[in-house]
Amino acid sequence: MTRTTTTTRALAASGAALALALTAGCGSDDGASADGGSDGITVRTTEFSWVAATLTNEVVRQVAADHPDLGVADLETSQLDPAAAWAGAGNGDLDLVTEVALPNQQPLLDQTEGFELLGEVYSGADQGWYVPSYALEPGQPLEGLTSVTQLPEYADALGSTLYDADPGWITTEQNEARLAGYDIGFEHSTSSAAALFAQLDRAYEREEPVLVYLYQPHWVFAQYDVTKLEEPNPYEEGCFAEGGAGDCAMPDYAGGVAASDELQEEVPAFTEMLSRMEIPVDDMDAMIAEVDVEERDAADVAQEWVEENDDAVESWVG
Repeated sequence: MTRTTTTTRALAASGAALALALTAGCGSDDGASADGGSDGITVRTTEFSWVAATLTNEVVRQVAADHPDLGVADLETSQLDPAAAWAGAGNGDLDLVTEVALPNQQPLLDQTEGFELLGEVYSGADQGWYVPSYALEPGQPLEGLTSVTQLPEYADALGSTLYDADPGWITTEQNEARLAGYDIGFEHSTSSAAALFAQLDRAYEREEPVLVYLYQPHWVFAQYDVTKLEEPNPYEEGCFAEGGAGDCAMPDYAGGVAASDELQEEVPAFTEMLSRMEIPVDDMDAMIAEVDVEERDAADVAQEWVEENDDAVESWVG
């Protein structure tokens, strides 16, 4: 769900935006949070454009507020694409990167000096190409479709289109490589995650076939009955790199958290807590549904999860 490359102009623009959004130095030691909370530093982190990133940050913020001995008063978040976020991390403008999508962001992490992956908040999240299950039933337009390699045979029914999310995500680049690698002459329609799910919703209302890229964690799997198309080739490292074949499955991924060496030295109890932080992917799916479907505030949803999972949270804090 992230970007591997960016142009010089885009990097310059994102760097300027980051400079305006963030203050210099590791955190802030003004001793107060935004709501007048307890003493501690303000940790500068990013918030990617998907809801799991917001929820992860809100859970971290709530745990820090409940445990002032961790030494963190608040999180200061900036909305950034992954390439800009990791550029900021390398420049010392960020202390923390949450929702590190792995393996997608691994190359960005590897090239960022002074940052370390602390752990995985969740793992085993699925992603790939999906169609509505009703369209696969006997007599329906996609009857007999099981594999991505069959898609050219169903081009008319699917409008020769794969609907995808944000063009800035790494998975969008991977999907472009997959269309080429499998020699599938479909249009690659990208805009935003919101537009992607609006397209799926319209197809459901009309009971029409549609081909979409979907990923966990997400509310969509509780809301719709969808079927993932089979992959003839498993994911292999380098499949989507420059010169790679592109004809492989997308990897299962994990959502991790990474911190600067400086932050680990300044608030070791906080970063040790993050290294033990775990949220089951099914729980993340359910929280995302609360935010996206029920239109609840992410901070309220995260607070409820923390309160309902007190034993787990206490095991993180130690």
